[in-house]
Amino acid sequence: MKIEDFSLDFFSLKGKTALVTGGNSGLGQAFAMAFAKAGANVFIASYIDDNGETQKMLEKQGVKTGFIKSDITEAGAPAKVIDACVKQFGTIDILVNNAGMCINEPDVTKFTRQQWDPMVALNLTAAFEMSHEAAKVMIPQKSGKIINICSVFTYLGGQWSPAYSATKHGIAGLTKAYCDELAQFNIQVNGIAPGYYATALTVKTRANPESNQRVLNHIPANRWGETQDLMGAAVFLASHASNYVNGHILTVDGGYLMR
Repeated sequence: MKIEDFSLDFFSLKGKTALVTGGNSGLGQAFAMAFAKAGANVFIASYIDDNGETQKMLEKQGVKTGFIKSDITEAGAPAKVIDACVKQFGTIDILVNNAGMCINEPDVTKFTRQQWDPMVALNLTAAFEMSHEAAKVMIPQKSGKIINICSVFTYLGGQWSPAYSATKHGIAGLTKAYCDELAQFNIQVNGIAPGYYATALTVKTRANPESNQRVLNHIPANRWGETQDLMGAAVFLASHASNYVNGHILTVDGGYLMR
């Protein structure tokens, strides 16, 4: 391709199908909206059933949507999610492994398997199984994008939740491993590592002046991230513009890791 052949159309997702886990709330909802605005049809798999509210928002962008209520940690659930998406849209071009959870425990000696197991199951094992099933669709079509949602704790220890940090390190490893496996089929596997964002999960931290300031002191941008700050990164990694980006973790943290 010559440089004059480059076009902003490379960022378009028109005609593509994107599957977002945990897409009915928080960051997942922002990813779903970003894809819809870029022209993709969006299929959401979520444990949360919002009575179609997210789908209605997306459909206002002129795209088609689908939804399946699913606990993707259950045996066989990822395969059912992929099958439902393919049945409705014929394929999957983009998979975002967004669904995740964090359980905090200030006393590390009290952090047990009861906290560890569900986080590993959702944050890591389910992402592996979703990617595994999606690859079965993407390999024959010789194209696809898998985007794993990592974290700044992919690079840090992180107090109060050893499982969260461990799973976010693990999802980065999965990203690189699947890049190595799937690049030969023209499938790009990348990650996005958000920093601290103003979502429902951080309400208590932001409401406490001391903890709020402690976070802000670590962010050169001097503000919490907003969900829309992640939307451009998601569209880029889902589009043709990123076809030679593979195995990369794109940090979107306002500079948090620089301090």
